[in-house]
Amino acid sequence: MLLLKQKAQWAQALKNHTRFLSTQSNVITDMTRRGLVANVTSPELTKKTETPTAIYCGVDPTAKSLHLGNFVTLMGLLHFHVRGHQTIALVGGATGSIGDPSGRKSERVPLSQEILEVNVAGIQSQVHRLFKNGAAYAAKHGFTQTSYLKPKVLNNYSWFNSMTALDFLGSVGRYARVNTMLAKESVKSRMDTTQGISFTEFSYQLLQAYDFWYLYKNHDCRIQLGGSDQWGNITAGIDMISRRRSSEQEEDEPKKDDIESRAFGITIPLLLTSTGEKFGKSAGNAVWLDESMTSVFDFYQFLMKTADADVEKYLGMFTFLKQDQITELMNQHQKSPEQRLAQTALANETTELVHGADGLRKAVTATRVLFGGDLSTLSGDHIIEAFKTDTNRFVQLERSSVVGSGLDLLASITNAAKSKSDAQKKIKAGGLYLNNTRITDTRHTIQDSDLIDGKVCILRVGKSSYYMVQVV
Repeated sequence: MLLLKQKAQWAQALKNHTRFLSTQSNVITDMTRRGLVANVTSPELTKKTETPTAIYCGVDPTAKSLHLGNFVTLMGLLHFHVRGHQTIALVGGATGSIGDPSGRKSERVPLSQEILEVNVAGIQSQVHRLFKNGAAYAAKHGFTQTSYLKPKVLNNYSWFNSMTALDFLGSVGRYARVNTMLAKESVKSRMDTTQGISFTEFSYQLLQAYDFWYLYKNHDCRIQLGGSDQWGNITAGIDMISRRRSSEQEEDEPKKDDIESRAFGITIPLLLTSTGEKFGKSAGNAVWLDESMTSVFDFYQFLMKTADADVEKYLGMFTFLKQDQITELMNQHQKSPEQRLAQTALANETTELVHGADGLRKAVTATRVLFGGDLSTLSGDHIIEAFKTDTNRFVQLERSSVVGSGLDLLASITNAAKSKSDAQKKIKAGGLYLNNTRITDTRHTIQDSDLIDGKVCILRVGKSSYYMVQVV
C-alpha cells in the first residue's frame, strides 16, 4: 500500500514538473535565438526537451579554474537547469589525465595526480557556486527558483579508477570501430602531422563515449552538451549507446528506438571575437572565473572593453536578458555609443551571474575607485572588500606605520614610488594622489582624517596606478 502511495506521489511530482516546463520557452528554441547552438544531432531534440530530461556537460580539469570560454558552454547547461531539467556537470578526473586532442596540434603535457586532484576540487566548487549564483540570477528574470532540480556534479574517475585494461577492452573497445575513430577530425588533423597522435590521445574519444553510456545507464541522461569541437566525441558516445543497447536487448525483445530511449547531442559555438580570436587558456588570453586568478574588477573591466561589434552577441550568450530587452538596449547604445550602455549591462549581468550580487558590488566599487570616481559615498569596508584579494593593489599596514607618517614614506613602503625622494619628485610634478585628491605638499603627513571610515586610504600615481592601504 505504501509503495502504491509513493508511486502516486512520484507520478504527481513528474506531472507538476512537466507542467512547469510547459510554462517556459523551449530551451533549444531560446538557445538557438541567443546564438548558443552550433549543431544538434537530431531535429527531434526540440521535442525531446519539452518534457523533463537529464543533460550533461563535461570539463577536463586542466587548470584549477574554469575560464570564460568554458562559461559559455556552462551557460547552455544553466539554461536547461532553470527550466527544470536535471543537469549533470561532469569533471574529468580520469579523462583529464589523458588530454583531449580536439583542436590541438600537439599532445598535452600530462598532469600529476596531485595537480589533478587540486584542479578537480577547484572546478567542482566553482560549478556548485555558479549554479547557486545562477539560480538567484535567474529568479530575477522570471524563472521559479523553487522548481529547480539540484544539479549533479560528478567525477568520471569514480567509474574509471577500478576498470582494468581487460575491462576497458571488453566493455568499451568492443563497441568501437577503428575506421570511425580514424575519421574523427581531431584524429585526422593529427595524423597528417609529423608528430602524429599517441594511442593514449587516440583512445580519448572512447573514454568520453563511455562517460555518456555510463550516465545514460545510471543517471537516465539522454543529452550531451559540449563545445563545437566536441562534435566527434559526442557522436562517438551516441554510437556506443546505440551499439550497447542493441547488444543488451534480448533476441526476442522488440527493438526500442523511440524518442525516450534515444541519445542526443548539442554543441555550442566556440567563443570568438568579431576578429576571430579564440578565448581560452591555450589561446593565452584566459579570463578566469576564480577571482584569485582574475580579480572581479578585471573580469568586469574585460567585459566593459567588449567591442561594439561583439556586445550584442555576448548579451545573448552570457545573460538571461530577453530579446526585446537586448534590442531596446542596443537601440539606446547606438544613439550614444560613447556611454557604453550595452557594455555596462553586459558587465553588470555577467559579473552578477558568475560572482553573485556581492561580487558585482565589489566590481562596481573597484571601478569607481580605480577610475577616479567620487569616494564620498563609498564605505571603507566596501573598498576593503573590493580589493582584499587583489595582491597587486592591496596592502595591510599597522596603524602606527601609516598615521603620522609622511606621504612620501607611505608611497615608498607600498611601492607606489621607488623611494622617498622619488615620491617627492612625483608630488612636485603633481602626479601623486591621496583618495583621488592631488597632493602638492611634499611634507604632507597622513592623518586619521585621511583614512576612509578610519580604515583605508588610496594612493594613486599618475592616471592608473592605484594602491589600497588598510590599517590594522
